Amino acid sequence: MNLRYVSTVALACAAVVVSGCVRVTDGRSVADGWSEPPASAPATSSTSAANQPEPGIMPTSEAPVPAGPVTCAPEVVPRVGYVAAVDDPRAPQIVIGVPEGWSFTGGTGDVAGTLTGPEQMTATVTIATTDLDPAAAFRGYADDNMEQSAVSAVSVLPGELCEFSGQKLMGSWSDIPGTAVEFRDRIVHLPTDTANYLVSVHVEAPSGADAFDAAGDVLTADFEVRMP
Repeated sequence: MNLRYVSTVALACAAVVVSGCVRVTDGRSVADGWSEPPASAPATSSTSAANQPEPGIMPTSEAPVPAGPVTCAPEVVPRVGYVAAVDDPRAPQIVIGVPEGWSFTGGTGDVAGTLTGPEQMTATVTIATTDLDPAAAFRGYADDNMEQSAVSAVSVLPGELCEFSGQKLMGSWSDIPGTAVEFRDRIVHLPTDTANYLVSVHVEAPSGADAFDAAGDVLTADFEVRMP
């Protein structure tokens, strides 16, 4: 499944059934029946994906990232933070904000922690090695995300962190009418002296959860990075 970008926003459909695909452009869903602009329309609305810049991709630096207790710190420190770490001693750690009323536990493997909130909201933090460059790693992550459901939509925005490449994803899944799930993701590509890591914070909730937007803002905000 290929991810198609429209400016800083993506169009994505996975295993579409009948006509269930939803186009997302400029942050607004356009259901079945949308039409392309006429041939005389300005080319700015129909630029090919190949010519579109990847959102949130920072210039690659050849300088190694120095180890240190805090490599990147957010301007606003969360009231409650969760230190997400995996068993890999080479892997970076991150500290994300935790919304009020949420609980958290450690994970195993590439899962650095799971968080649970009210209204069936959940979040998962992963820290996994990757051989891909930031753009390819982000596309692969988004593709995997969209394959979770027969009908899905996502918008992609820049989400760089300090000098690291990053993206923010917002979207929804829906296999059966009335059972939609909303999600948000913050993904960051972290290079170290020994390996590259793709860090993700994935938040989801049943569609219509009142506290989802506020919780998502906290969980996917800029976070602290600690290099090994």
